[in-house]
Amino acid sequence: MAQLVTEWVKVTSDISIIARISGEVLFHNLSGTKEEVDPFATPMTGAGTLGSTVGLLDGAINLGFAEIEDRLARPEPTLVAYIVALVGAYHTSVNTPRNLRRAAERFEALGRPEVAAYLEVRAREETGHDRLALKDLHALGMPADRLVANFIPEGISPLCERFDNLCIQDYPIGCIGYSYCLERIAALKQRSDIEKVQALCPTGVDATRFLRSHSSLGSEVSHVEETIEFVASLPANDRTSVVQETYQSAVILAEGYNHELLKSDEQMIEELERALGEALPRLRGSYLMRDETRGARSAAWAE
Repeated sequence: MAQLVTEWVKVTSDISIIARISGEVLFHNLSGTKEEVDPFATPMTGAGTLGSTVGLLDGAINLGFAEIEDRLARPEPTLVAYIVALVGAYHTSVNTPRNLRRAAERFEALGRPEVAAYLEVRAREETGHDRLALKDLHALGMPADRLVANFIPEGISPLCERFDNLCIQDYPIGCIGYSYCLERIAALKQRSDIEKVQALCPTGVDATRFLRSHSSLGSEVSHVEETIEFVASLPANDRTSVVQETYQSAVILAEGYNHELLKSDEQMIEELERALGEALPRLRGSYLMRDETRGARSAAWAE
């Protein structure tokens, strides 16, 4: 079996992700073994491959989300929830170009021009995405600029703080893992998901610009493929750090996502009104407000 293992990364004190060239993923739990010796405690040192890199990165995301699977809320989608999602989307995108350029400058200073160049390209590609969220909020009749200046969803704050902190580290390689986590999840969204969100909007209103851009219809799929190829080319210690941060970001994202899902429409409207200092009667009177029925809601806020 050892000959089939291509790469492995220890992501918690007792769990390692093991990936083969084929993309097959295994999770090794030390607490479930009879011996106290961890065969994957020694960091990997070999070269990366595309298949094993995909396995490690996606395995890290799946493992992070698995921690909330048994308590994941599944509410019906509503317009109120989508508005809050767009505010969150603004906050996860507004500082992305600046943060990535800051990390790029650090890698340039460290003599890693290839990493700096990759991050510079990503910074250019992400520029202006916050404005898409603002346009969508404006289209829905919200005072978008004032709203995002005064309100950030509670579940999204830790994610934004995480990215800010990653990009100012002395060796900010983890920012690639964070970015991969968000882009990989966004790339899972299909046309049908966007159509469901569009159905929540008033007739004739286009408020899915951000969502379309951050879905399989936008550039996320190519971004994911490019990141996998780049991470596979990195030294083993860098690949390890990227995978570990992908896992940590997935845990934070999952917890924040669930935190917002657990809120009722009434709670979300109260948060919006406190931030704006005014009542939002149109939202309170909307037939799209959620009752206690549970279903599936779009995770647009998590981009």
